Amino acid sequence: MKKELPEFHVEMSHPENKYRIEPVYDSIRTLEGLSASFPYGGSSGNWGDAHATWTEQHGTPIGAAITYYAKYEDKFYHLNADFPVDTIKDWTKRYYPSSEVEENQEVLQEYIYDRKPAQKRTYIEFRDLVFGFAPKGMVVVWLRYGGTQKEVGRYQAEVIVDDQALEAKLFSRTITVPREQIRIENAVPDASPEKWDNYRIKYNWKPEITSENKNFRLFWVLTEYFNAEYENKLRPMVVHPKNEKRAIPSLITFFWETGKGEKYEGRAFFDWKKTNELFKSVDDGNNEILIKINDNNSDFEVLLNGKALETVNKRVFKSDWVFKESYK
Repeated sequence: MKKELPEFHVEMSHPENKYRIEPVYDSIRTLEGLSASFPYGGSSGNWGDAHATWTEQHGTPIGAAITYYAKYEDKFYHLNADFPVDTIKDWTKRYYPSSEVEENQEVLQEYIYDRKPAQKRTYIEFRDLVFGFAPKGMVVVWLRYGGTQKEVGRYQAEVIVDDQALEAKLFSRTITVPREQIRIENAVPDASPEKWDNYRIKYNWKPEITSENKNFRLFWVLTEYFNAEYENKLRPMVVHPKNEKRAIPSLITFFWETGKGEKYEGRAFFDWKKTNELFKSVDDGNNEILIKINDNNSDFEVLLNGKALETVNKRVFKSDWVFKESYK
């Protein structure tokens, strides 16, 4: 029966190592009534990616009850989160593309529900349920499908005032130094969730990548967002991008060609504050971030609704990727 249900790993992430949390009790509720749980140990990695996996869990995750300790605040929190059931039921049935389709397959889709055996290498199922623990009890949850990650929602954990029993349990089992020492050594007095809450701001926009070279062919666009979502788009989706509600990108990586042996990879790194300020000033509900590559493939400019958008960095590399429609 388990093989017919969603199979997933659970991750506990945090924004930075100084914001590590330690779970005391945890339970993931599933639609099917099966029990699922967190990995051993505390949070790790960075926002939206713990860089750690554990035993596979089974079922359709529809909520979570978690009691945890935030060392840097010296507080125990309890989270009781209910995920949007209809959304979860839909999303856990989806398969998102991670590569081009094999020969003789149908045109690549944004996602599919019915994956044929021959499409297994192309379309990836829901694989990871990711939790992000920010200061002051802010918790964000994502679903990951290989190169695609989507936010489920933001939840608020509550401080547990009477925590003596929890202290006794955690400090006897996991933490071997006195609580007072933890309080002194790990305190972050100005800890705030504001940065990661702001990262969740979204605008309606689309990415458009063009070139002054008439032989330009765009093949692949990978977008990472400050809110820890990311997209993996290939042809034909990259040729006709959709205007959708998206967070601000932290990095857009794109691959193109202008002839045989003329293969390139570009990377645009964004500053959240500057990009958000420009969005607020030009937002008309139908926005476009335009990456315009020059004729000789040596550089590109970035525009938001026709206005120059300052980036943190821009890079162009020679590439050796081969695509179905590459120049022969």
